[in-house]
Amino acid sequence: MTDTMIRTSPSGDGYGAPASPSPSGEGLGWGSAANATSDMRTGPTPSPSPEGEGGTVRMDWTRAEIAALFDLPFDELMYRAQTVHRAHHAVSEVQLCTLLSIKTGGCPEDCGYCSQSASADTQLKAEKLMDVDAVLADAAHAKAAGSQRFCMGAAWRNPKPRDMPKVVAMVEGVRAMGLETCMTLGMLDAEQARQLADAGLDYYNHNIDTSPENYGNVITTRTFEDRLETLANVRDAGISVCCGGIVGMGETRGDRVGFVHALATLPRHPESVPVNALVPVKGTVLGNMLADTPLAKIDDIEFVRTVAVARITMPLSMVRLSAGRESMSEATQALCFMAGANSIFTGDTLLTTGNAGDSADAALLAKLGMTPMTGAEPMREAKTCC
Repeated sequence: MTDTMIRTSPSGDGYGAPASPSPSGEGLGWGSAANATSDMRTGPTPSPSPEGEGGTVRMDWTRAEIAALFDLPFDELMYRAQTVHRAHHAVSEVQLCTLLSIKTGGCPEDCGYCSQSASADTQLKAEKLMDVDAVLADAAHAKAAGSQRFCMGAAWRNPKPRDMPKVVAMVEGVRAMGLETCMTLGMLDAEQARQLADAGLDYYNHNIDTSPENYGNVITTRTFEDRLETLANVRDAGISVCCGGIVGMGETRGDRVGFVHALATLPRHPESVPVNALVPVKGTVLGNMLADTPLAKIDDIEFVRTVAVARITMPLSMVRLSAGRESMSEATQALCFMAGANSIFTGDTLLTTGNAGDSADAALLAKLGMTPMTGAEPMREAKTCC
């Protein structure tokens, strides 16, 4: 598997030299109207269709187009994102998911954001893989709390053959409860992906984390291409893909453009796109970095912009508001929903970091007039959509 999975338009990333620099440094995309205030005020803004000719979802987005979306006035960007969202998803519905760490600590990877990584000085004790019965008990609690999907994560570089029977039993047991299943276990080879598919796994999560260019600043123990290879193995096995990343790691807007571009130009869009805001944990490489340079932290409006651009470029995907929600105001979360986020993690903990909690989520959704999603996701209803 190579980086040729990330397709670009034959015309390249630009449309000629921009009339003026944009905040993302990536160009104007569709011409000067993308940033010309007078044009914005006197008539409709030219807009690229999120769907190509014939109604097919686009996988040929250029970086210049994505940069131009980021550069739009905030109200225009939100309008476009909500318009795309309403064309493909149920209005005012949010998918509830629960995430459980089935194997905590002791990971040999050096991900700079993770408290479980080899590079972290967090005193987090390594634990063994949970017993199947304990996992199923947590899944039953999640279902009772209204979750539609149960996600299981293990702090591994990749699962060992001895782990697979237990993992398979977890998938089968959770599915028997009527819950959707998702796992994130690190890298998978083709045979492991097939085993999980045979067990009935619905989704596999494997994030790209950030842009290809910024990736080496975040992790060095596996490559960006390694991640693409796992995604290909998952796809080939017939498992739906959950793939997103983290913003607020000190990256530039250009990196956020590259992050969305990498996802939106995959051969098939991920069925789920989690957008995480970094939770800076003391003792991690990035947590310590942000403690020293707090201005590197992403602001709320830029985070919402990232959600909106993900929605526009991947119109059928579920966009999940993931880690970092605990530190977000209700107003920021509401803006994320308006920008097209339609899935959240519930519960008090996400792997090793805090989360809003079931009661707080229920209160927020009630305040916003939103309800838990019960229907099928667009990309699960039509497997051949894109």
